Amino acid sequence: MPSTAIAAIGWKQLHGRKTFHKLHPAMLNPEGLIRDLDIRPVPYSENHPKGIYSVLFDRDYAVEKLAYELAECAEVPFLDLVELMAEAYTIVNPDAPIIGTSNSMKEVYDLIDRVAGTDANVLILGENGTGKELVARAIHQKSLRKDNSFVAVDMGAITETLFESELFGHKKGAFTDAREDRPGRFELANDGTLFLDEIGNLSLNLQSKLLSALQSRRITRVGANTSVDVNIRLICATNMPVELMVKDGRFRQDLLYRINTVEIRIPPLSERVDDIPMLANHFLHYYSKKYRKDILSLTPEAITKLKKYAWPGNVRELQHALERAVIMADSPTLQESDFLFNRKNDSSAGPDTLNLDEVEKAAVVKALQLHNGNISKAADELGLTRASLYRRMEKYGL
Repeated sequence: MPSTAIAAIGWKQLHGRKTFHKLHPAMLNPEGLIRDLDIRPVPYSENHPKGIYSVLFDRDYAVEKLAYELAECAEVPFLDLVELMAEAYTIVNPDAPIIGTSNSMKEVYDLIDRVAGTDANVLILGENGTGKELVARAIHQKSLRKDNSFVAVDMGAITETLFESELFGHKKGAFTDAREDRPGRFELANDGTLFLDEIGNLSLNLQSKLLSALQSRRITRVGANTSVDVNIRLICATNMPVELMVKDGRFRQDLLYRINTVEIRIPPLSERVDDIPMLANHFLHYYSKKYRKDILSLTPEAITKLKKYAWPGNVRELQHALERAVIMADSPTLQESDFLFNRKNDSSAGPDTLNLDEVEKAAVVKALQLHNGNISKAADELGLTRASLYRRMEKYGL
């Protein structure tokens, strides 16, 4: 009986492009140890020679559960099998994989699937480092506009004086440095998707200009006398509490209505701890290749340490932690000691200062982690209203 298999992400029905591991023949028996799986031979081709089997599992089948079951009958450690699943995700979208099988991420995937085929405006909410642009790109790739441009704009990086030029374009001679005609981001995204990141950073004046363009679907280049029709799918993102900002008069309610037909909230990493092994092994695999290091796995103790950390910087911080560990490692296995965290960002430890701001920030971080990011429960724990907690989160960049 063949003893090799390739994994596939079931809801994509997409076969992997290489043999990942040699598995025990018992796993190839659908009546055996592994249930609820569709195990079948891959049709013969030059890319898939005889003797290769695929393992298909549906979107509700937990990847870690599958890895545990495979590990029981395979000559491969559990963590290697989690890495196998992570690599399968990169095959689905090699340029920008969204990795995770936690219940909170399944809700995100479901919303992506529901909204992608429409032209509805989408507002993505999430802390820094949670992957808001990855979600925006996933929506675009699943949409009817996927063959056209995806144009991303960091609104926080655009100065007030250059706002109209950047978004709407300009004519030659419109201002000192306008040496040639230049289309703006709206025109570049025509028939495609325009992604406005960090939209909560816009001043009220710039919000008015943006709202006018969105309502009319027409833009006028700086220095031009005629307007241009634009056909875009709009996706916005922010880490700011925009509803609170509306109440405080810092964000226009009519603009919020315009951009928020459908809202997608991306959970912080502290709310999806079960995804950390898969994410860690994905980054381990990536940086091992990038830096040409023969690092094969993480110890269970290292995984436990990663799962216990608060991750105020979310997936981006985890990525940087794995990159540093790979660079500094001198053995084929990453140990618990390879991960050094800043004490003041570790919610399991108290602050090293009596500075009131630092003490307050540590308390807010600890309350949020204790209640898995639930704002209402964290606010009650701290003796604050939800609005007061949101203000402190904004103050400390949480």
